[in-house]
Amino acid sequence: MIDRDDIAAAERRIRPYIRRTPCLDTEPGAFGLATPFNLKLEFVQHAGSFKPRGAFNTLLSSEVPSIGVAAASGGNHGIAVAHAARALGHAARIFVPVISSPAKVAAIRARGADLVVGGDRYVDALDACEAYIAGSGALSVHAYDAWATMAGQGTVGLEWEEQAPTLETILVAVGGGGLVAGMAAWFQHRVKVVGVEPEGSTALASAMAAGSPVDVSVNSIAADSLGARNCGPRVLDVATRWVDRVVLVTDAAIKDAQRRLWSEMRVAAEPGGATALAALLSGVYQPRKNEKVGVLLCGANVALDTIMA
Repeated sequence: MIDRDDIAAAERRIRPYIRRTPCLDTEPGAFGLATPFNLKLEFVQHAGSFKPRGAFNTLLSSEVPSIGVAAASGGNHGIAVAHAARALGHAARIFVPVISSPAKVAAIRARGADLVVGGDRYVDALDACEAYIAGSGALSVHAYDAWATMAGQGTVGLEWEEQAPTLETILVAVGGGGLVAGMAAWFQHRVKVVGVEPEGSTALASAMAAGSPVDVSVNSIAADSLGARNCGPRVLDVATRWVDRVVLVTDAAIKDAQRRLWSEMRVAAEPGGATALAALLSGVYQPRKNEKVGVLLCGANVALDTIMA
């Protein structure tokens, strides 16, 4: 289990390598909503998502062998691990499925990693990555179900609380659950943390309902970033204790949130990056009157021509 001390230590460890991303308070009426809300613009983080926080924390708190590091990813985690490995002088081999977007594949290659593309879904890339680690001794950098990853991602919560200390509820997109678990471990119910999953990718919601990690099918517009088949036991342990609940949104709602972010704010968010906002805009999450809500925009690795398609 991770706690606030672990997250604070992670923040000190990774501080020289990450950006302190800004927040923005919307005006009344923005996005057609009467009540303003706070946006955390984590998509301006290095590598285009929150993922470098966990990647740097893992590499900086581990002994990295000469062969380097390895990670499986739908895209964003791979970009982040490649970025962190290059910054710290390590080799990296990244495994991604064929559904990974061309923009993300190009970003991984641009950061000098050895890229292996294969399999239809994230789980296929994970299987190939684990086989490589077992045979090579490379350091595993898990995308979500690892304490160092969760502690690193939890620094988003630490930072956000310093910037917006009056928030009562935050909405956080969920793939494997490392981000929402890490942030919930920081807030520990002092702020309500609500996870948001696509209806076609429900690893955390299904695990919380079952009381143990379960395999789910994945079929969503956001599968390249929120496409975990199984959240894993560590994520579930933390989420069960600290996440308030998980709500589900349709792919249509995610696409609408993408379009509205672009049309109203000129923010190019990938589907996973717009998923938390989709819960608010679609009414799946309905704030109380005057409730102070924060929405995390967590990723922007997307080709512009796909947003309005």
